[in-house]
Amino acid sequence: MTSLAGQSSEERQPVTGSNWRVYFSFSTDHKVIGIQYLVTTFCFYLVGGLMAMLIRAELATANLNLVSPATYNGLFTLHATIMIFLWVIPASVGMGNYLVPLMIGAEDMAFPRLNAASFWIIPVAGLLLLSSYLLPGGPAQSGWWSYPPVSLQAAPGLLPAGELIWIVSVVLLGISSLLAAFNLMSTILAMRVEGMTLFRMPVFVWNMLVVSMMTLLGVPVLTAALVLLAFDLTAGTGFFNPARGGDPLVYQHMFWFYSHPAVYIMFLPAAGMVSEILPTFSREPLFGYRTIVISTVAIAVIGFSVWVHHMFASGTPDWVRLFFMVTSMTIAVPTGLKVFNWIATMWRGRLWLTAPMLFAMGFVVMFVMGGVTGIMLATVPVDIHVSNTYFVVAHLHYVLFGASVLGLYAGIYYWFPKMTGRIMSEALGKLHFWLTIAGLNLAFLPMHAVGLLGMPRRVAVYLPEFQNLNVFISLGGFLLGISTLPFIFNAVFSWLVGKEAGDDPWRSHGLEWLTSSPPPVKNFTAPPKITAGPYEYGILGKGAGPVDPSR
Repeated sequence: MTSLAGQSSEERQPVTGSNWRVYFSFSTDHKVIGIQYLVTTFCFYLVGGLMAMLIRAELATANLNLVSPATYNGLFTLHATIMIFLWVIPASVGMGNYLVPLMIGAEDMAFPRLNAASFWIIPVAGLLLLSSYLLPGGPAQSGWWSYPPVSLQAAPGLLPAGELIWIVSVVLLGISSLLAAFNLMSTILAMRVEGMTLFRMPVFVWNMLVVSMMTLLGVPVLTAALVLLAFDLTAGTGFFNPARGGDPLVYQHMFWFYSHPAVYIMFLPAAGMVSEILPTFSREPLFGYRTIVISTVAIAVIGFSVWVHHMFASGTPDWVRLFFMVTSMTIAVPTGLKVFNWIATMWRGRLWLTAPMLFAMGFVVMFVMGGVTGIMLATVPVDIHVSNTYFVVAHLHYVLFGASVLGLYAGIYYWFPKMTGRIMSEALGKLHFWLTIAGLNLAFLPMHAVGLLGMPRRVAVYLPEFQNLNVFISLGGFLLGISTLPFIFNAVFSWLVGKEAGDDPWRSHGLEWLTSSPPPVKNFTAPPKITAGPYEYGILGKGAGPVDPSR
């Protein structure tokens, strides 16, 4: 598949003694920036997780017992905002930052300073968002979608400062996403090493290319909606305010035109990581490489034609409902092809059940579970029946946590040796996996039942008949919080004093594994030579057995 021309074993030794202070600097090295992304967004993930645990503590009983209604509204608004805009999306960008140049044989990203700027916007926007808790009125309380006219309401004589801070923070995070998307797309299209054609690129690189294009198409529409909403809040305009002749449905169209494709912006990077991990630990080439690539492009195209299924209960005309029901169900075809190819890759393989492989397999199973309910919600009668119930919350979390977050965990475990030169503990990794799977299903599976029974979402007080199921859901939420502890200990301990991994502990197939771990500043001391596609196994023989990662 690949080789490194003229590279001696001495030149390929792992880089050691890196100064930790570099991670607090305005570095332009894509590898440093990638780790900055991952660590920073994981910290926000912990904050969002603590908010979720507070929400579930409140919902463990049917009556208010912990926080006020306003505080509860602020918690679920910021929880969702943080998990989407400060964790899954930028963490995926961080993985792309670290891996894409290595996977295509480039020395760095196309625009290194722009790359650094796109990262440093994130902690600024995140801290600004959290600072809204210091305001007298508290943070935004209208949900992560911020629908008007609810988002336009404020106490008499007060400016809704929390809502404005939410708007500014999300706009800043959108600018960060745009800069990163432009940089990734430019890097992939212009900086591939000689011999790496488009259909020789790894699936992860393909997915980041498609996600970058989707971001460039969708984020400007969301930004425009938020700017107009800010004018309604501050200048008294009537773009979306029905009291001034505005139409709140226009906001919903603009918001969901980006925010439904955002589901695939969060899912596709994780799917790309899983497509790299499954062949390695199945000891089989990836089944249907071109099919997976084409299905990724199809998901992006169809993904911009399904947004109205979020508005079936908003008085949408029947002919519009019919069109978007068909497109929403059609997108199951390319996603189903991906699942088929992943299963086919493992079918005749010699499975090596490491921590990254377990998380990758968990990703496939949880995504299928979320996809099944997604097909149900694409059907107009079902969607209207369960609209604004916990059934929708269950579907959302199986897709975004069960798929995207498990995929991110799989990628971190898999490429941790590349990033640090050390390997994470398998025992702690497997403990982390099983706690996560148990907590995930205990928390989100009963939500389907309580939703079908009619419990509305976004409420702190509910009918006592729903309490027993909510106790199980809350226990699952607490278990998910606890499940992060072995991961944090594992990552910190392994990075500091973990066992040295060598250059390629997994005997993998990717170009990134042909340089030292961690890589040198310019990634490769000699230009790689590409002679075949990434899954044709120039390194691994077909059916090659697993190796002991300690060797």
